[in-house]
Amino acid sequence: MDEHTKFKQRAKAIYQMLFGIFGLFAVAAFTILFLMLNPDLLKKSAPQVEETEYTTVPKEDDFDKIENGIHVRTGLVDAEGLMTVVNNCTNCHSAKLVTQNRMNEERWITTIRWMQETQNLWDLGPNEKIIVNYLVSNYPPVKKGRRENLKDIEWYDLN
Repeated sequence: MDEHTKFKQRAKAIYQMLFGIFGLFAVAAFTILFLMLNPDLLKKSAPQVEETEYTTVPKEDDFDKIENGIHVRTGLVDAEGLMTVVNNCTNCHSAKLVTQNRMNEERWITTIRWMQETQNLWDLGPNEKIIVNYLVSNYPPVKKGRRENLKDIEWYDLN
């Protein structure tokens, strides 16, 4: 076979390969386009479910509800100054942050000053005394001791 015939055969083989690749791309593009226009074809047919009638539950608008001596929304103890604390303290942080930081009067005042200097807390004015009295009365410092010794423990050696 001469060089010209070999060249023609190679060119024909390359042409057929390119034609095959183009065909695959055309089929893939057609499939993607078809699925984009008909996305329901990919979904499995779900069993028919009867429509359920729902009832609406009215929202409770009583944000200041007290149950068993506890303010429900915040978890704070119901006592004199509660709403002043709720209105001034829970605007910026959770009431949980207040209850976990049990402090004496001096430390609460120092904390309030720190919040005013660094956290943009507004001037509390006469409410400061009410807030500090509420916190000191209802969430005083608690002395924590060491935990109880463990009893009836089966110890084992680590290998």
